[in-house]
Amino acid sequence: MRKPLIAGNWKMYKTPKESLAFLDAFLPMVEGHDRDEIVVCPTMSSLAYVIEHAEGTNVRAGAQNMHWLNEGPYTSQTSPTMLVSIGCRHVLLGHSELRLYFNETYERVNLKLKAAINHGITPIVCVGELLAEREDGKTEETLRTQVRAALRNISANEARRLVIAYEPIWAIGTGSTASPEVASEAHAIIRAELSRCCGQQTADNTRILYGGSVKPENITSLMAQEDIDGALVGGASLVPTTFAEIVHY
Repeated sequence: MRKPLIAGNWKMYKTPKESLAFLDAFLPMVEGHDRDEIVVCPTMSSLAYVIEHAEGTNVRAGAQNMHWLNEGPYTSQTSPTMLVSIGCRHVLLGHSELRLYFNETYERVNLKLKAAINHGITPIVCVGELLAEREDGKTEETLRTQVRAALRNISANEARRLVIAYEPIWAIGTGSTASPEVASEAHAIIRAELSRCCGQQTADNTRILYGGSVKPENITSLMAQEDIDGALVGGASLVPTTFAEIVHY
């Protein structure tokens, strides 16, 4: 059985003080909830505070990105060893906003994935197509290419920690959500490519999340789909009551 994972991506929101206030409100709402794994991904300035504040609870904190090297002259970057040193065990990789606005490449996503695996960090690798690619009938080609590139030279054993998040880029922050059927079709494509890259057992065991304007109104229908194993939640994860409602779908 694939344990569902509900992850909140706070993007460039919340100071450390605001992050801790969120936890003070949110943690009692999800106390004892063990059906799903719960992760929040704050900004780097808040990450260590959130990890410490959530210690001993059923909520974990993850980073929104990382470099693949342990150290070096790379201004603004955070290494996997730095994440491990503060108790971080999850990281988002290849988010569409990094691909679109910060020149994140297939090669870098692959390097970061390898580094996360080597340091015992659970990587949540984001993939998804542009609206133009969907309209041109290139959704399957795009998803297969992104999965294959991320998993280049990754063995089945190494991929056992892997989580993939399907984010149709046309649905992120737009209020538009892929229908459960459309999302399920995309997840099936991703799982098929996982099988090609790392074998059927890895494909069967890997959690694939849906991300793209997830909210309380659509989470239940999305989670009813066999191939959808959780959600990567953006704006709706910024409000404790709303995110708790999603967790309790």
